[in-house]
Amino acid sequence: MRTSRSRHLALITAASLALLAGCGNSSESEGDSSSSKGAASSSTVPVAASTNVYGDIAEQIGAGRVKVTSIISDPGQDPHSYEASTQNQLALSKAKVVIENGGGYDDFIDRMLKSGDNASPEVINAVKVSGKKAPAGGELNEHVWYDLPTVGKLADRVAAALSKADPDHASTFTENAKAFKAKLKPLEAKEGQIKTDHEGETVAITEPVPLYLTEASGLENKTPDDFSEAIEEGDDVSPKTLQSTLELFTGKKVKALVYNEQTSGPQTEKVEQAAKKAGIPVVPVTETLPKGKGYVAWMTANVDALASALAK
Repeated sequence: MRTSRSRHLALITAASLALLAGCGNSSESEGDSSSSKGAASSSTVPVAASTNVYGDIAEQIGAGRVKVTSIISDPGQDPHSYEASTQNQLALSKAKVVIENGGGYDDFIDRMLKSGDNASPEVINAVKVSGKKAPAGGELNEHVWYDLPTVGKLADRVAAALSKADPDHASTFTENAKAFKAKLKPLEAKEGQIKTDHEGETVAITEPVPLYLTEASGLENKTPDDFSEAIEEGDDVSPKTLQSTLELFTGKKVKALVYNEQTSGPQTEKVEQAAKKAGIPVVPVTETLPKGKGYVAWMTANVDALASALAK
């Protein structure tokens, strides 16, 4: 994870923190179920998640025993430039369980925890749970929520944290995590089928967001590193690199473009237009849950869209 994204995500001013006492309630995440919607009671476990992806997973496992606040929950919000608020600080100050992505993606969580007055939350770092490390000479792809084995491990970790906060319902959390992981198995099977049908075929991306998905599906990313890295950092792509990327489509060197529509800009739009003009399917993906969808439904749609694109 590069430092420029961390700077964007960590823009919290001392003045805003001073307003903490006057802030209101944070918004909740959209999930597969409505079990934790509504007013929190004293018997629910307050959970703060950096994005609604992790908020939904917590809701599935908590099943009515949690009160979840997802800090980034707007599908139109670019997580790269998110500015945390005093409402976010309040949610973190009350949370017994905090779920962050880690890997530099959401450093604002750690900064707010350090500046707040909550000394004892159980903090779950998804990148640490994944066990993934940066490749030699390279950088870690921190978008681990696109890696299904990691999400399965995370479910168990969330269940353990909730069990610690609410021991009387530990068996419920454990069973819910088991049921959630069972829903991931068909998705892993779909990825396996894509690999069987299309292993070694090539795709392009705009950012590293979907790489765990494409790699599990046996696909090779042909995008110049300089292009996807610049887009991820919000930097301009050099004319030479942009031209090399556009040639992937004009020369029909890839079967599909997997496009992060949540952080589009002039250069990525030019790439998208080139793909469409060449008749190459575009698979849109996002970094947070679309409104009204939970993790499983969202990821199922992503995998199905990839399979459909490659079959054309």
